[in-house]
Amino acid sequence: MDAPFSNQGQSSLHQWVTQTGWSTAEPPEPFCNPLPSCHQLTLDSVPDQNHIYNQLQASGNDPQDDSVGRNAHHSLQHISDADQNVQQRFSDAVSAANRGQSLSSPPLMNEQFQPLNPQQMTLYSPCSPRRIGSSPLQFPQGTLNAPQSSHLPGQHVHPSPQSVPQPEFDGANVGSVGYGHRHPPTSPNQPQPQWMSSAHSRGTINTSASQERIMTPQSPSSESRYGLDPKLLPSAVKVMEEDEAEWGGKVFVSERFSRLPPLATTPCLVEDKGNASPLAIRCTTYCVPCEGQTMLLSRLPLGALVTPLARHNPDENLIPSCEAADVVVGCCWCGASMCPAMSWQDCGQRFHCPFCGKVSQVPRRLFQPTGGVGGTRVDKDRRPELSLGSYEILHSEKHAPAALLLAVDVSPAALRGGHVEFVTQQIHTLLSSLKQDADVRVGLMTYDSRVHLYDLSPDLSRPHMMVVTETEDLQLPVREGLLVSLRDCAESLDSVLQFLPEFGADGDDSDDVPLELPVRAGLAVLQGLKCPGKLLIFHSAALIETGNTNSSSGFFGTSKPKSIFQPSEEAVSLAKDCVSQGCGVHLFILSQQDVGGAWPGHIPYLTGGALYTYSYLQGDLDRERFGADLKQVVATDTGYKAELRIFVSKDLRVSGCYGLFVPGPSPAHVTMATLDRRTTLAVELTHTRALDETRGAAIQAVLSYSSQTGEKRSRVHTLTLRSSRRLQDTFRNYQAQTLLAFYCKKMYCSASERPLQELREELQTEVTEALACYRKHGCSSSASAGQLVLPQFLRALPVYINSLRKSEVLLPGLRSSVHQRLQQRCQVLSLDTCSTVRHFYPLLLPLTLPVERSNPQKPEGALRCSAASLEPSGLYLIHAPLTLLLWVGSQVPACTLGELFNTSCFSSLPSGEVKLPALENSLSVGVRSLLSTLTSQVPFARKLLVVKQGDTCEEALQRHLVEDKSPNGGASYADFLYHLHINSVRLLQ
Repeated sequence: MDAPFSNQGQSSLHQWVTQTGWSTAEPPEPFCNPLPSCHQLTLDSVPDQNHIYNQLQASGNDPQDDSVGRNAHHSLQHISDADQNVQQRFSDAVSAANRGQSLSSPPLMNEQFQPLNPQQMTLYSPCSPRRIGSSPLQFPQGTLNAPQSSHLPGQHVHPSPQSVPQPEFDGANVGSVGYGHRHPPTSPNQPQPQWMSSAHSRGTINTSASQERIMTPQSPSSESRYGLDPKLLPSAVKVMEEDEAEWGGKVFVSERFSRLPPLATTPCLVEDKGNASPLAIRCTTYCVPCEGQTMLLSRLPLGALVTPLARHNPDENLIPSCEAADVVVGCCWCGASMCPAMSWQDCGQRFHCPFCGKVSQVPRRLFQPTGGVGGTRVDKDRRPELSLGSYEILHSEKHAPAALLLAVDVSPAALRGGHVEFVTQQIHTLLSSLKQDADVRVGLMTYDSRVHLYDLSPDLSRPHMMVVTETEDLQLPVREGLLVSLRDCAESLDSVLQFLPEFGADGDDSDDVPLELPVRAGLAVLQGLKCPGKLLIFHSAALIETGNTNSSSGFFGTSKPKSIFQPSEEAVSLAKDCVSQGCGVHLFILSQQDVGGAWPGHIPYLTGGALYTYSYLQGDLDRERFGADLKQVVATDTGYKAELRIFVSKDLRVSGCYGLFVPGPSPAHVTMATLDRRTTLAVELTHTRALDETRGAAIQAVLSYSSQTGEKRSRVHTLTLRSSRRLQDTFRNYQAQTLLAFYCKKMYCSASERPLQELREELQTEVTEALACYRKHGCSSSASAGQLVLPQFLRALPVYINSLRKSEVLLPGLRSSVHQRLQQRCQVLSLDTCSTVRHFYPLLLPLTLPVERSNPQKPEGALRCSAASLEPSGLYLIHAPLTLLLWVGSQVPACTLGELFNTSCFSSLPSGEVKLPALENSLSVGVRSLLSTLTSQVPFARKLLVVKQGDTCEEALQRHLVEDKSPNGGASYADFLYHLHINSVRLLQ
């Protein structure tokens, strides 16, 4: 996308940028405080709202009428007053913006700063037809004039760098990073004003009361740098609650050109009526602009999130399966599969393909006539490929069934640490639970500096071990006995597993064992026997480090094009071989040292596997986590040797594909070794020419894969979208959660090629320009320059984007090592849409209150991820896919501590990783049941960390309070939202 800045790296500004950590969009100027210390907050609406709603209702012939009706109903029922209109008082920075002064000033460093005179600001969503007040407050006339541009809607305006500030909030040097409760600076010449409340506000906010809040020096702070109250800004929690109130437990009918689906975090039933479920394909917008220039003008991406093997609700109908010989053949020109988007001609003898625009002939044996006004085939309701958005094809060809290959490290380090004995016990427990499944073929190999293979053939009296000493040019004596049905080799496996803890190395005693050795050996076994499978490696030896990785924080701020996120050429080559064979690598690191510079996770993640690390495997908690991870890896339904093809309308093309896979020559054709129900890819689309408004746009994802038993299957998902020439329709059909997941996958994949600072600036630029575009083309002219205009379903986008910008991957912290950032990048890229949202905006649940705790299994609704939501007398659970924290306030009653932790003293309560005791009371039973339910929703076994208020480990909590300032220096939600507004208004000047 086009960026409004062409020169952001001036050498004269280098020293200033180093000191402040801000963007170099403009030279440093005297500090100008954008916000005062006092604000007046009043809830109100825009006087022209009903006029907009009447205009939308009057367009009866518009294809978006159904969507508009749904949006209007959603607004009437659920839009929150606080999310629609929040009136803030600004400082003289608004006038400074008119004079061309910089708004991207460095943070406040001087406590003697003088507060400035306030002005007014309103936040609202112009899509809402409901009036929420009687006396709207706006900027005084003349404070900030944003003249209407004379450019046509299809033109893209490129503002000059001098007129558009681009503040950067991130950096370790931005102010002081601490946990103390800081208050806005006061001036001896001007008294500190108090928060005011108008007649229509919900209450008075008393500054003195908030200052008396018990906050220890190490407690996280929720204050804005400018004194804004984040609780009065649009709430992501409220948006999710509104959507769940509308769709929770109900049925969403997915029809062709359907309206916006429920959010990814809302559980509901989906009925397939010609469009794929949003669990399988979820588009960034459900109304595609007809013109490519209009799409560029919006500055928001056009794309889709594809989860080919998504698990559907058990109460929904299963995806139907059809024999390949009975399915109506798809397009013979482009290869797209048959779907409801195909249009029939010549009484059903031919059909038009929307993906290539050509006409194909129907085979005589599959011909059926068409009838009715729409010209549909008479057998439409009997054929899933003609009536449903998702179906599966069973092919007649059979592949070899997938195998489970286990590779155990038996090096001297592993034997000394006792890891071999523990691993063999866990493998024995796992295989005992799988003995009833006769279709599982299992193999076992061990390695140190050599490779040991085991022939488990039932024809032999006892297992035979074969030792391969030449590991440079690996040539394995492949035999059928290396992979045997578990039912036939259970006794042989047990005898080998009992022998391994007493294994004595006769060769080299070196502890340096390259991780590529078991990968290449396991791949050679699968290649020799011509079958796909899962390769589970249990590595205990020391990892070879290539340098000091703990002091490389400066590397993340460099502008070098090559990043540490890039895998080595050897890793990519080995991963490609695994992909071609269908070998998914799962690596379990059992050593007690940190993973060093030779990060071993690239190969596992590029093959659809994962990396699991355990620092203290001797403890019971890590042993339980290891067992849970091992069981989940084996039990997860997996597709092997997968090929994903993306087809789009002939007027569109696939310009990018982002996810965990080895990139190929075409972004529309992706090959993967393995994938499961959570594997999600982001597909970016681009216009090649104008779309036909009557035909809309179509997207089809066809996944060809081999099942566990060797069946060749193809799963087809098709989604048809509306198209419109009005940019306002496009904005109304975006959802913030989908954009977050799309941006996450795109930016995390781009981190291997581009500097992180550039990615953070790109995110901020795109969102700023999108808000400016919507302000100009999507809202009424009655909105004053002091009103922050947010589309109805993008109210939570600023907090999501800010959380992504200051994540550990894009804004590394001083206390996180390189391997932790690498690990988190791959883990997040492997998440689906719902889990991605939970990662960047965790679920903050209050577990109990001093008075009300009758049913702790159903806690109160989620709270905003801010320190202001934490009370010293409460218990709070922070649930994210990779983290599970339990925050304990310093004033929790002793009886509550006794019921949950079996201790009555706060000071004696242990912090860190713990396991809750199994106590027979309602609170303990309810909380443990809740933890079990939440754990079943995530792909990894997590540690439960207890964080005490005021404890040194409270920083782990602050990283997940995404509405507050990040400990790495990232801006708070309130400050980021303010700068988005100021910059979007200045873009229109």
